[in-house]
Amino acid sequence: MRGLTPIERDAVDTAGAAPMLAQVEAWAAVNSGTRNLAGLATMAGLLGDAFASLPGEITLVEPTPVDSVSADGVVSAIEHGKHLHLVVRPDAPVRMLFTGHMDTVYPVDHTFQSLQWLDDGRLNGPGVADMKGGLAVMLAALQAVEASPLAARIGYDVVINSDEETGSFSSSALLARAAHGKIAALTYEPALADGTLAGARGGTGNFSIIVHGRSAHAGRNPEDGRNALVAVADIAVRLSKVRGPRLAVNPARIEGGGPNNVVPDLAILRINFRPATLDDIARAQSHIDSAVAMVAAEHDVRIEVHGSFNRPPKPIDDGAARLFDLVKASGADLGLDIAWKATGGVCDGNNIAAAGVPVVDTMGVRGGAIHSTDEFMIPDSLAERAALSAVTILRIAEGRL
Repeated sequence: MRGLTPIERDAVDTAGAAPMLAQVEAWAAVNSGTRNLAGLATMAGLLGDAFASLPGEITLVEPTPVDSVSADGVVSAIEHGKHLHLVVRPDAPVRMLFTGHMDTVYPVDHTFQSLQWLDDGRLNGPGVADMKGGLAVMLAALQAVEASPLAARIGYDVVINSDEETGSFSSSALLARAAHGKIAALTYEPALADGTLAGARGGTGNFSIIVHGRSAHAGRNPEDGRNALVAVADIAVRLSKVRGPRLAVNPARIEGGGPNNVVPDLAILRINFRPATLDDIARAQSHIDSAVAMVAAEHDVRIEVHGSFNRPPKPIDDGAARLFDLVKASGADLGLDIAWKATGGVCDGNNIAAAGVPVVDTMGVRGGAIHSTDEFMIPDSLAERAALSAVTILRIAEGRL
């Protein structure tokens, strides 16, 4: 440990003085479920006002069009909220990327809409950890960096998207553009309650497989029908058999069918894949193609495949290892024992790593029970994690990565 420099100590004090808790309480009071466009617009306005304290230009970026498959097999575009993009000193010698998301998993009609303090001092509420607490931490850290003598050395992009919880389909291109040319990235997903960070991540792919059969009377002329439900179930069984230690496969839902006396002519399989490596993505795609071709031939049905592997796996390569080591050393000088472990979860860190940029993607608050009504944030971690980010960023500005 080298200890904190005077500049770093000043940054820690500045970050800790930011009104992070009040921001979390105000932001978490706004429902910003991914499909709640009005709530997302409100959040974008609040975040735009808050991040306007930083130099640079803020824009609200229109979402890239995204198609969705409905339960009746119709493919149509779905609307998303705008994404916030801030660019600060693009010509600086050191450039970084900071990302977060304004959306939550709680729709506008969800019962979980309010905050409460728990007896042990934790704050329970929708999005307090994932990730409105993280957004407050990010802002406080960047404000502290801007107040330091090293600010001119570092330029950065901030991307806060509106669709991370559903896969970042409408913001992935923005993330890739913002990652270009960056030395490192920090993303503000929550750490575990004990402070453990996520290390390597697997990838993910989500698919809707539509089977078009032929209807017929189940008693009079079933032989004239082509049962789409049976065909789609055959696909589900075939694909589930290819799962293994490096490829999880989850046929999650089958939609279709109708009256018992009608051979169903439409069925849809919703299926998720979790590949550990890029090779496993290729293997999974090959199995999808093979299963679809064989079932189409054997059942005499027409099949459409919609979806993609939208989050590539995120291994810990040499660049990521160096960034983790820097975060760990920064934490040690703050009295924090920073550890990390691999996880099966995915986030925008996957996309950033795929763009060739080292990333630590759990720099947000300590918390837990995310995506549930028990979600909580540990308030003391606001200042703690803002300090960790500020020191890490300043050391990157000094060329220590």
